[in-house]
Amino acid sequence: MGSADSKLNFRKAVIQLTTKTQPVEATDDAFWDQFWADTATSVQDVFALVPAAEIRAVREESPSNLATLCYKAVEKLVQGAESGCRSEKEKQIVLNCSRLLTRVLPYIFEDPDWRGFFWSTVPGAGRGEGEDDDENARPLAESLLLAIADLLFCPEFTVQSHRRSPVDLAEDMHSLDSCEYIWEAGVGFAHSPQPNYVHDMNRTELLKLLLTCFSEAMYLPPAPDSDGTNPWVRFFCSTENRHALPLFTSLLNTVCAYDPVGYGIPYNHLLFSDYREPLVEEAAQVLIVTLDHDGAASAGPTVDGTTTGTAMDDVDQPPGPENLFVNYLSRIHREEDFQFVLKGIARLLSNPLLQTYLPNSTKKIQFHQELLVLFWKLCDFNKKFLFFVLKSSDVLDILVPILYFLNDARADQSRVGLMHIGVFILLLLSGERNFGVRLNKPYSVRVPMDIPVFTGTHADLLIVVFHKIITSGHQRLQPLFDCLLTIVVNVSPYLKSLSMVAANKLLHLLEAFSTTWFLFSASQNHHLVFFLLEVFNNIIQYQFDGNSNLVYAIIRKRSVFHQLANLPSDPPAIHKALQRRRKAPEPLSRSGSQEGASMEGSRPAAPAEPGTLKTSLVATPGIDKLTEKSQVSEDGTLRSLEPAPPQSPADGSPAEEEPSPMWREQRRPSSASASGQWSPTPEWVLSWKAKLPLQTIMRLLQVLVPQVEKICIDKGLTDESEILRFLQHGTLVGLLPVPHPILIRKYQANSGTAMWFRTYMWGVIYLRNVDPPVWYDTDVKLFEIQRV
Repeated sequence: MGSADSKLNFRKAVIQLTTKTQPVEATDDAFWDQFWADTATSVQDVFALVPAAEIRAVREESPSNLATLCYKAVEKLVQGAESGCRSEKEKQIVLNCSRLLTRVLPYIFEDPDWRGFFWSTVPGAGRGEGEDDDENARPLAESLLLAIADLLFCPEFTVQSHRRSPVDLAEDMHSLDSCEYIWEAGVGFAHSPQPNYVHDMNRTELLKLLLTCFSEAMYLPPAPDSDGTNPWVRFFCSTENRHALPLFTSLLNTVCAYDPVGYGIPYNHLLFSDYREPLVEEAAQVLIVTLDHDGAASAGPTVDGTTTGTAMDDVDQPPGPENLFVNYLSRIHREEDFQFVLKGIARLLSNPLLQTYLPNSTKKIQFHQELLVLFWKLCDFNKKFLFFVLKSSDVLDILVPILYFLNDARADQSRVGLMHIGVFILLLLSGERNFGVRLNKPYSVRVPMDIPVFTGTHADLLIVVFHKIITSGHQRLQPLFDCLLTIVVNVSPYLKSLSMVAANKLLHLLEAFSTTWFLFSASQNHHLVFFLLEVFNNIIQYQFDGNSNLVYAIIRKRSVFHQLANLPSDPPAIHKALQRRRKAPEPLSRSGSQEGASMEGSRPAAPAEPGTLKTSLVATPGIDKLTEKSQVSEDGTLRSLEPAPPQSPADGSPAEEEPSPMWREQRRPSSASASGQWSPTPEWVLSWKAKLPLQTIMRLLQVLVPQVEKICIDKGLTDESEILRFLQHGTLVGLLPVPHPILIRKYQANSGTAMWFRTYMWGVIYLRNVDPPVWYDTDVKLFEIQRV
């Protein structure tokens, strides 16, 4: 039958379904088979031929027919899983049902009255006849999920058969050991199967259906107090799914083994369409959704022995959470497995950067946001992986792409979520001493980026990019300033030698943040000055020797420190500063920062095209909720400082008590004026001005400024190099105050960030699935769809 006839017949069936007012019996196979038995329609056809309005009409006007359609489609998938899809016809039926369910499910989820439908039992809908009655009472959702899992390891459909000849008995689906059929070599599996285009396409379709099942989460509004457990994910990742381990491994290995470069031949991707990429994208999306688990609430009952002797087998580990995917992820421990995962993620994250050397020479992947979420989950759930990442300079292969994305997205309102996840990952890494140490490696890779040219280390790159984000990003990035500076504070005690460019950038930030109008215009702005002073103090006390560039920059800009020490706090001065603010709309002046020429070959960071779709995000917790303070002891170990009453970093008064302190824009500050607007008072200014940690810097200036001035007078010098040489050999041993203990603010898991990740991840998945547009124009509740 031609494809046109096939589409016509399918469309006729849809019209019949939407026009029937009477319920159609489930036993009327002649009617129901029209939807899947005689047609060969692509998933795009199904979306075109089953319009949204018609699905909603059936849902409202003949609900029993929609229920029967779903039930019959699931039944066909269950039968296909039972029989192993021997014939071409059975395979076609399974794919047709899978596409139809992918189309219909979002319309079932968007209606609260239907929410329980898949979790109810259908009389006699067992897993095949003749089994026990209690088995026959499976909810439809469970039957569907188990059928998808079976079908993902179906020989000659989604995996290669191991039988040598067709005469052999075909593999029995019940006794098949799916661990022998893992899709790709990598973690816990050494054999790399022959690539098979048809198997990849079939897997992709089934994973799309699985993702659609999981997407019920999009139709529930974000609730801070919900534990966020998705019933579909919970069941699929439980011991009920006998394929949980091989499927987890298949998804992880498929993503991490993928090489979009076209097997090393430039421009190869222009000749062959890469059928692997859609599978890799789908696998990455399914993986991050199954790993959506609130780490703060983990540690569940014991797991059965399914993992013994595998790559996940680890004796020291206590039993992990019930979600087996999270459990397996947290128990990977072999060095070679860590190496495989890290190399794979780094290779894929670096892919968009390769583009800039030989444009179009390699296929440009689009799923870097999913990869960043996956990397976050790996570091958050598997501490051994985190330590492995930081053990070698391989961490820089993750850092550079993240800095590239942050810099590239800084002007784009639609990519504010990408900015957040990049910064969160760097915050997590910066809590470990090794990260700061690794940053001292010289930066020689010249990825074209829209930043000033400099010669220096990865630390310089990080500071230059952060400066660029703060001074030339868009307004909505302001909530990230605390995080960006916390990262710099965390690494500062380990930075051996900042370049002059980076040193100037840090002082320019201090200059911008310590203007009176900025300090007095919001109740939390002074925290940024405290963070920067902490950076300078850490470097002076712990890394003075190699940092003559920074010391020189501090001496040149000494007036900024003197102004801070003499900050006015009387009402007229406050009033005058705020008047100046009304005239200065720019959040930060760019003058005063010598912007060098940008790198060759770089394009300026562009704002979003008007009309670009974006999804809303929930607010992230403030830095005091996001991190926990620890003190570094003499031997390098960390001691938590938390149990003390909460103090915000700068003012000694306990942090304002609020149900959930959001970012400084939304915070209700301490002293509100009659209008309800916060306004600064002399008492407020004095409360934190007294705590500005200026002693070390003032002592440094007191000692060095006269010496530098003397050199300039004696030698008639205006030449920097002579002064720098003097500073390089100078020492302040015995002249500075006793070094303060190093404070690290480590990221700590909390329900606020878990909720943020959930909305961000589903927003990315919603926007990235355009062909077919699985969720477009359905009534999602987890976020709003906005146009830039």
